[in-house]
Amino acid sequence: MSGTDTEVIVVGGGIIGLTTAVVLAEGGHRVALWTRDPVARTTSAVAGALVWPYRIEPARQVGAWLEESLRHYVQLARTPDRTGVRIVAGLMTDTPLAGLGSWASRVPELREARTDELPGGVAQGLRAAVPLIDMPVYLRYLKTRLRTAGGTVERRSVTGFAEPAAESSAVIDCTGLGARELAGDASLYPVRGQVVIVENPGIDEWFVAAGAGSSAMTYLMPQPYGVLLGGTASDHSWDLSPDPAEAEAIVARCARIRPELAGARVLEHRVGLRPARPRVRLEAERLPGGGRVVHNYGHGGAGVTVAWGCAVAAAGLAVATA
Repeated sequence: MSGTDTEVIVVGGGIIGLTTAVVLAEGGHRVALWTRDPVARTTSAVAGALVWPYRIEPARQVGAWLEESLRHYVQLARTPDRTGVRIVAGLMTDTPLAGLGSWASRVPELREARTDELPGGVAQGLRAAVPLIDMPVYLRYLKTRLRTAGGTVERRSVTGFAEPAAESSAVIDCTGLGARELAGDASLYPVRGQVVIVENPGIDEWFVAAGAGSSAMTYLMPQPYGVLLGGTASDHSWDLSPDPAEAEAIVARCARIRPELAGARVLEHRVGLRPARPRVRLEAERLPGGGRVVHNYGHGGAGVTVAWGCAVAAAGLAVATA
């Protein structure tokens, strides 16, 4: 490492950046997290946050990242009030057990659903108990954990990576969609997701019907603040305004699965933009001025799912290349 005041600068304050910064700080490195937006207002704060791979490649690496992340989340679920992480049972439809990969062996209670456990119109599904995360609580927990380990959090925007590289020989790019401009990555694009939060009428299990290739999804996730209902997956849409017609359709789809949701009081509308690309970019790159940056972005709809595995990999690259 060089003799700079800050040993590692992580750019980006969402789930990927925060987790990467925590791994580094708890590994004994001096870490500064630079974030354009308050942590509580990043895309990560909008996530449904069910730990399950969705719209992310490459599959082989995703499996390894997911296994590492599951290990952490299971530990964090021991203190859910503090971390926001709980292990919750639910149903994932239209997903064959055989196609999941080795990570599935680490999921408790994972099995093919019986016919009597499937809602009307659903032909196949998996029963599983997986981490479900209250993201506002979890992001605060990670921020506190980073500071406890000696890391700092600074509201700071950058126009390129030369700026942090001038202050540290180890820079990690966790900017999500921001990397489209900062890293000049035209393969990165938004997948717009809209959700509706309603009062919980007594639902204690999650349900997901992703519908491969469709922009309309059906999922419901019981959180301490209500039930999160989703959702949408609109490619290349940058619109952050909630669409009333989409919200109505979301509630209607979820009510077909759980009829008691039809009359639930709406508490909030949320919209977020998933940072998608053909595959996650996790690699080191030399900058024109001679510095180096480790890219860790493009996690699509599975940033929470692979955050710890990717953080460990990115931290290793940063330390090796600094």
